Amino acid sequence: MIYIELFVEFLKIGLFSFGGAYGAIPIIQDVVLQKEWMDHDMFYNMIAISESTPGPIMVNAATYIGNMQAGFFGALVATSGVVLPAFVIILLIIALFQKLLKNDKVQMILKGIESCIIGVIIATGMYMLISGILVIDEKHFIDHDSLMILMILIIVSIAYFKKKRKTISPIALIIISAVFGGILF
Repeated sequence: MIYIELFVEFLKIGLFSFGGAYGAIPIIQDVVLQKEWMDHDMFYNMIAISESTPGPIMVNAATYIGNMQAGFFGALVATSGVVLPAFVIILLIIALFQKLLKNDKVQMILKGIESCIIGVIIATGMYMLISGILVIDEKHFIDHDSLMILMILIIVSIAYFKKKRKTISPIALIIISAVFGGILF
């Protein structure tokens, strides 16, 4: 039954997604491609939509995939599955483990996990960047429009930082990329 499958898969994603949504992207990708719920292009479009809409990416992705597979109740089941582990873990931490988290050895373990997650996030970002710009077909090797949008975003970010001495809002970058995406594509 699709509802049980959605719940179990997203429960596993929620259980093993340390570091938040960006760390979960490779796990979500493995599940949706293995289950053939999406192809590569649909997956990257879903990530872009999930990142552009309000709310956590992992919850947005679960809701989108659940809805795509089984409608409203599929979205509800998948979202519940992905959120449940974090909810239970937070309750346990608050209730039982406040003292444990102050332990130096536990802090060292968490720092090790944090370093690993940073690597996973960087690798995922680089993979998405490269796969979004490089096109392998007979006519083109590089998607010049995507590369142009990336260059515009980098220039805008650097110019904004030099002028204001702070980073530009991700919302502004999303709006800028949407405008140029609409123009170029």
